[in-house]
Amino acid sequence: MKDITLHIAAAHPLYVSRADVPGNLIEAEREIYKAQVKGKPDNVAEKIVEGKLKKFYSTVCLLEQAFIKNPDVTIKDLLTGKIAELGENIVIRRFVRYLVGEPLPNEA
Repeated sequence: MKDITLHIAAAHPLYVSRADVPGNLIEAEREIYKAQVKGKPDNVAEKIVEGKLKKFYSTVCLLEQAFIKNPDVTIKDLLTGKIAELGENIVIRRFVRYLVGEPLPNEA
């Protein structure tokens, strides 16, 4: 689990999973991507938008990020491996990332 804490410190995820991303943020990103593909055929544009959303999720969602020590493995894959190795169910429900010089959440 030390690897996951190191990953959180290095990769700066904002959410644990897609389910945690606010709907208004997803819609805002979707509108940005739609504007970027304006003029392309609808079916092509939709695939491009979905691909860009997938990339967005892989940058902001912990479970979808590529593990910093092995970019071929996502954090979800790493977690699944640890579950198989230990024989215990492990769930990441939340995390907190502190930065030096920033106020603590209860001080903000």
